[in-house]
Amino acid sequence: MAKRVTLAEVAAQAGVSPITVSRALRRPDTVQPDTRARIDAAVSALGYVPDPAARALATGRADVIGVLIPSATNAVFTDVLSGLYEELSETRFDVQYGITRYEPATEEKLLGVFLRQRPAGLIVAGIDQTPAARRLLERADCPVVQVMEIGPDPVDMMVGFSHHDAAAAATRHLIAQGYRCPGFLGARMDPRTQRRFAGFRAEAEAASRFEPERCETTETPSSVGVGAALLRALLARRPETDAVFCNNDDLAMGALFEAMRLGRTVPDQLGICGFNDLEMMHAAEPALTSVRTNRFEMGVEAARMIRARLEGRDPGPALVDLGARVQARRSTGGPC
Repeated sequence: MAKRVTLAEVAAQAGVSPITVSRALRRPDTVQPDTRARIDAAVSALGYVPDPAARALATGRADVIGVLIPSATNAVFTDVLSGLYEELSETRFDVQYGITRYEPATEEKLLGVFLRQRPAGLIVAGIDQTPAARRLLERADCPVVQVMEIGPDPVDMMVGFSHHDAAAAATRHLIAQGYRCPGFLGARMDPRTQRRFAGFRAEAEAASRFEPERCETTETPSSVGVGAALLRALLARRPETDAVFCNNDDLAMGALFEAMRLGRTVPDQLGICGFNDLEMMHAAEPALTSVRTNRFEMGVEAARMIRARLEGRDPGPALVDLGARVQARRSTGGPC
């Protein structure tokens, strides 16, 4: 087994002190460019890998940003991760993420795992933590950012958008396009979905277009197949439905397939709007209208806020609303 390369060996090869090497690895901006270049060359030549455990022991904190998301296979959350990695790629911080599987107990457990490591910061998806999870976050000795949603009571910092307002905007779009009998398709009726439904209902009621029987929901996780089944059940019960706002893009895609199978032309006989604006929405035929959310930017902003706090800079407002907007396409009579 090869002997581990030490910091002192890197320093000797670069012709600097071990303290300078340590500073260059932790805060590259504090070291002269020519010195940093020599250190980088020595690190590469020797194959030096910093020991995170040793650094955590010395500083009392790991150079790790812990991230909790519900799913690693849903592009909605991987887009946020991409933004985090983009912002942190040239820093000393590593990203470690845990998957909660939409289970509050799992979120509490993973928070405990991360906090035992004394992370530099924590990023958690959503604002609906259990009281126990919230207490853990409030007592965390590090910056905390809740992402993908905004609410009135941040644990520390928050970046996202209003699911209620975004759904209301989508509903206004359907009504403005002339649809008189809009319906709602929802799956996995978690708090975020409930807020989207509330936004749909508020706007539909304001226009005297709301009918409870035109709302088809299930606790089953979302999928294209579930979207097809929900639309099939809705149209069997309320055939006058002429548009659907879908809780997410998987359901919208399933609704499109089912409409085609039933012979309902989109958008003339049925308008379809999704939520999140994944790539497939533009590629569908007809292209599907959806609510565009700034997920990559949320990741970038969350990482920026944590970096600013750790580096002693003002991170700006504790709550950052990145908003959302309706991307109108042919499935609701849009231009493309």
